[in-house]
Amino acid sequence: MDKIFHKEVSIQVGQTNLGGELYIPPGAKAIIVFSHGSGSSRFSTRNQQVAAYLRERNFGTLLLDLLTPEEDNLYQNRFNIELLTKRLKGATEWLERVPAAKNCRIGYFGASTGAASALQAAAGLEQVGAVVSRGGRPDLASLNALKAVKAPVLCIVGSLDTEVLELNKQALEEMRCHKELVVVEGATHLFEERGKLDEVAKLASAWFETYLKPVPIRNRY
Repeated sequence: MDKIFHKEVSIQVGQTNLGGELYIPPGAKAIIVFSHGSGSSRFSTRNQQVAAYLRERNFGTLLLDLLTPEEDNLYQNRFNIELLTKRLKGATEWLERVPAAKNCRIGYFGASTGAASALQAAAGLEQVGAVVSRGGRPDLASLNALKAVKAPVLCIVGSLDTEVLELNKQALEEMRCHKELVVVEGATHLFEERGKLDEVAKLASAWFETYLKPVPIRNRY
Protein backbone atom coordinates (compact mmCIF):
# COMPACT_ATOMS: atom_id res chain seq x y z
CA MET A 1 0.00 0.00 0.00
CA ASP A 2 1.56 3.30 -1.14
CA LYS A 3 -1.19 5.67 0.00
CA ILE A 4 -2.57 6.61 3.40
CA PHE A 5 -5.69 4.61 4.26
CA HIS A 6 -7.90 6.84 6.39
CA LYS A 7 -11.65 6.47 6.75
CA GLU A 8 -14.58 6.37 9.11
CA VAL A 9 -15.66 2.76 9.50
CA SER A 10 -18.61 0.79 10.82
CA ILE A 11 -17.58 -2.38 12.63
CA GLN A 12 -20.19 -5.07 13.08
CA VAL A 13 -19.78 -7.17 16.22
CA GLY A 14 -22.69 -9.54 16.60
CA GLN A 15 -25.83 -7.50 15.99
CA THR A 16 -24.18 -4.21 16.93
CA ASN A 17 -22.48 -1.68 14.65
CA LEU A 18 -19.66 0.28 16.25
CA GLY A 19 -18.31 3.53 14.85
CA GLY A 20 -14.58 3.85 14.32
CA GLU A 21 -11.76 5.71 12.63
CA LEU A 22 -9.06 3.66 10.91
CA TYR A 23 -5.76 5.19 9.80
CA ILE A 24 -3.03 3.12 8.15
CA PRO A 25 0.05 4.89 6.73
CA PRO A 26 2.08 3.34 3.90
CA GLY A 27 4.41 0.68 5.27
CA ALA A 28 2.78 0.79 8.70
CA LYS A 29 4.84 -0.96 11.39
CA ALA A 30 1.71 -2.15 13.18
CA ILE A 31 -1.83 -1.04 14.01
CA ILE A 32 -2.70 0.09 17.52
CA VAL A 33 -6.30 -0.48 18.60
CA PHE A 34 -7.52 1.92 21.30
CA SER A 35 -9.75 0.68 24.11
CA HIS A 36 -11.29 3.77 25.70
CA GLY A 37 -12.29 4.24 29.32
CA SER A 38 -15.70 4.67 30.93
CA GLY A 39 -17.77 7.56 29.65
CA SER A 40 -15.41 8.08 26.73
CA SER A 41 -15.43 7.23 23.02
CA ARG A 42 -13.29 7.27 19.90
CA PHE A 43 -13.36 11.06 20.16
CA SER A 44 -11.39 11.09 23.43
CA THR A 45 -9.00 14.03 23.12
CA ARG A 46 -6.33 12.21 25.13
CA ASN A 47 -6.47 9.07 23.01
CA GLN A 48 -6.57 11.20 19.87
CA GLN A 49 -3.39 12.94 21.00
CA VAL A 50 -1.57 9.67 21.63
CA ALA A 51 -2.85 8.25 18.34
CA ALA A 52 -1.55 11.28 16.44
CA TYR A 53 1.89 10.80 17.98
CA LEU A 54 1.90 7.12 17.01
CA ARG A 55 0.85 7.92 13.45
CA GLU A 56 3.78 10.31 13.14
CA ARG A 57 5.97 7.30 13.89
CA ASN A 58 4.36 5.22 11.17
CA PHE A 59 1.93 3.21 13.29
CA GLY A 60 -1.61 2.68 12.12
CA THR A 61 -4.42 3.40 14.58
CA LEU A 62 -7.97 2.24 15.11
CA LEU A 63 -10.08 4.33 17.46
CA LEU A 64 -13.57 2.96 18.00
CA ASP A 65 -16.62 3.17 20.20
CA LEU A 66 -16.99 0.03 22.30
CA LEU A 67 -20.57 1.01 23.16
CA THR A 68 -23.35 2.56 21.13
CA PRO A 69 -24.66 5.95 22.39
CA GLU A 70 -27.75 4.20 23.74
CA GLU A 71 -25.69 1.58 25.58
CA ASP A 72 -23.42 4.24 27.03
CA ASN A 73 -26.44 5.91 28.66
CA LEU A 74 -26.65 2.90 30.98
CA TYR A 75 -23.88 3.56 33.49
CA GLN A 76 -23.37 -0.11 34.33
CA ASN A 77 -22.43 -0.87 30.73
CA ARG A 78 -19.31 1.26 31.11
CA PHE A 79 -17.98 -1.25 33.63
CA ASN A 80 -19.22 -4.38 31.86
CA ILE A 81 -15.76 -5.73 31.13
CA GLU A 82 -17.10 -8.91 29.55
CA LEU A 83 -19.15 -6.92 27.03
CA LEU A 84 -16.31 -4.49 26.29
CA THR A 85 -13.91 -7.39 25.83
CA LYS A 86 -16.27 -9.08 23.38
CA ARG A 87 -16.53 -5.85 21.38
CA LEU A 88 -12.76 -5.32 21.34
CA LYS A 89 -12.08 -8.89 20.22
CA GLY A 90 -14.72 -8.57 17.51
CA ALA A 91 -13.18 -5.32 16.27
CA THR A 92 -9.74 -6.94 16.20
CA GLU A 93 -11.02 -9.84 14.13
CA TRP A 94 -12.74 -7.32 11.81
CA LEU A 95 -9.45 -5.42 11.43
CA GLU A 96 -7.65 -8.56 10.33
CA ARG A 97 -10.07 -8.85 7.40
CA VAL A 98 -9.29 -5.33 6.14
CA PRO A 99 -7.05 -5.70 3.06
CA ALA A 100 -5.05 -2.55 3.92
CA ALA A 101 -4.18 -4.07 7.31
CA LYS A 102 -2.79 -7.28 5.85
CA ASN A 103 0.50 -8.36 7.45
CA CYS A 104 0.31 -5.61 10.08
CA ARG A 105 0.93 -6.61 13.66
CA ILE A 106 -1.60 -5.52 16.30
CA GLY A 107 -1.18 -3.80 19.65
CA TYR A 108 -3.65 -2.50 22.24
CA PHE A 109 -3.67 0.85 24.03
CA GLY A 110 -6.12 0.82 26.93
CA ALA A 111 -7.10 3.78 29.09
CA SER A 112 -8.77 3.59 32.50
CA THR A 113 -11.35 0.76 32.41
CA GLY A 114 -10.33 0.18 28.79
CA ALA A 115 -7.11 -1.36 30.05
CA ALA A 116 -9.11 -4.20 31.63
CA SER A 117 -10.88 -5.06 28.38
CA ALA A 118 -7.59 -4.73 26.48
CA LEU A 119 -5.87 -7.21 28.77
CA GLN A 120 -8.81 -9.57 28.81
CA ALA A 121 -9.05 -9.50 25.00
CA ALA A 122 -5.29 -9.96 24.62
CA ALA A 123 -5.47 -13.03 26.84
CA GLY A 124 -7.68 -14.70 24.25
CA LEU A 125 -6.03 -13.43 21.06
CA GLU A 126 -2.52 -14.59 20.21
CA GLN A 127 -2.28 -12.03 17.41
CA VAL A 128 -2.08 -9.15 19.91
CA GLY A 129 1.63 -8.55 20.27
CA ALA A 130 1.82 -5.81 22.92
CA VAL A 131 -0.40 -3.92 25.37
CA VAL A 132 -0.01 -0.45 26.90
CA SER A 133 -2.21 0.77 29.76
CA ARG A 134 -2.59 4.50 30.53
CA GLY A 135 -3.94 5.20 33.99
CA GLY A 136 -5.59 1.83 33.60
CA ARG A 137 -7.62 -0.45 35.80
CA PRO A 138 -6.08 -3.85 35.05
CA ASP A 139 -7.49 -5.04 38.37
CA LEU A 140 -10.93 -5.11 36.72
CA ALA A 141 -9.82 -7.88 34.34
CA SER A 142 -10.46 -11.41 35.53
CA LEU A 143 -7.70 -13.15 37.44
CA ASN A 144 -7.60 -15.92 34.82
CA ALA A 145 -7.13 -13.33 32.08
CA LEU A 146 -4.29 -11.59 33.90
CA LYS A 147 -2.49 -14.90 34.26
CA ALA A 148 -3.16 -15.85 30.63
CA VAL A 149 -1.84 -12.70 28.93
CA LYS A 150 1.27 -13.51 26.89
CA ALA A 151 1.85 -10.19 25.17
CA PRO A 152 4.31 -7.79 26.85
CA VAL A 153 2.41 -5.31 29.03
CA LEU A 154 3.41 -1.74 29.95
CA CYS A 155 1.40 0.01 32.67
CA ILE A 156 1.82 3.80 32.84
CA VAL A 157 0.45 5.47 35.97
CA GLY A 158 0.74 9.00 37.37
CA SER A 159 2.60 9.32 40.68
CA LEU A 160 -0.30 11.35 42.12
CA ASP A 161 -2.86 8.71 41.11
CA THR A 162 -2.04 6.79 44.27
CA GLU A 163 -5.04 4.46 44.49
CA VAL A 164 -4.79 3.37 40.85
CA LEU A 165 -1.03 2.98 41.23
CA GLU A 166 -1.53 0.47 44.03
CA LEU A 167 -4.18 -1.39 42.01
CA ASN A 168 -1.76 -1.62 39.08
CA LYS A 169 0.95 -3.06 41.30
CA GLN A 170 -1.43 -5.73 42.57
CA ALA A 171 -2.59 -6.67 39.05
CA LEU A 172 0.97 -6.82 37.73
CA GLU A 173 1.87 -9.32 40.42
CA GLU A 174 -0.69 -11.71 38.91
CA MET A 175 0.65 -11.44 35.35
CA ARG A 176 3.11 -14.03 34.08
CA CYS A 177 4.07 -12.22 30.88
CA HIS A 178 6.87 -9.72 30.40
CA LYS A 179 5.59 -6.62 32.19
CA GLU A 180 6.72 -3.21 33.31
CA LEU A 181 5.34 -0.38 35.44
CA VAL A 182 6.35 3.20 34.67
CA VAL A 183 5.34 5.95 37.10
CA VAL A 184 5.12 9.43 35.57
CA GLU A 185 6.12 11.90 38.26
CA GLY A 186 3.70 14.74 38.95
CA ALA A 187 0.87 13.25 36.88
CA THR A 188 -2.70 12.62 38.04
CA HIS A 189 -5.15 10.06 36.66
CA LEU A 190 -5.88 11.82 33.35
CA PHE A 191 -2.31 13.10 32.77
CA GLU A 192 -3.72 16.59 32.30
CA GLU A 193 -0.57 18.32 33.57
CA ARG A 194 1.67 20.05 31.04
CA GLY A 195 3.76 17.59 29.05
CA LYS A 196 2.61 14.49 30.93
CA LEU A 197 0.50 13.04 28.11
CA ASP A 198 3.45 13.59 25.78
CA GLU A 199 5.47 11.37 28.10
CA VAL A 200 2.78 8.70 27.86
CA ALA A 201 2.83 8.85 24.06
CA LYS A 202 6.62 8.51 23.94
CA LEU A 203 6.60 5.58 26.36
CA ALA A 204 3.84 3.82 24.41
CA SER A 205 5.58 4.36 21.09
CA ALA A 206 8.85 2.95 22.43
CA TRP A 207 7.05 -0.12 23.82
CA PHE A 208 5.29 -0.81 20.54
CA GLU A 209 8.52 -0.21 18.60
CA THR A 210 10.22 -2.85 20.72
CA TYR A 211 7.55 -5.54 20.75
CA LEU A 212 5.68 -5.08 17.47
CA LYS A 213 8.55 -5.55 15.07
CA PRO A 214 7.44 -6.85 11.64
CA VAL A 215 7.43 -10.60 11.27
CA PRO A 216 9.87 -11.52 8.48
CA ILE A 217 8.34 -13.32 5.52
CA ARG A 218 10.22 -16.55 5.08
CA ASN A 219 11.23 -17.81 1.70
CA ARG A 220 8.97 -20.73 0.90
CA TYR A 221 11.30 -22.19 -1.71
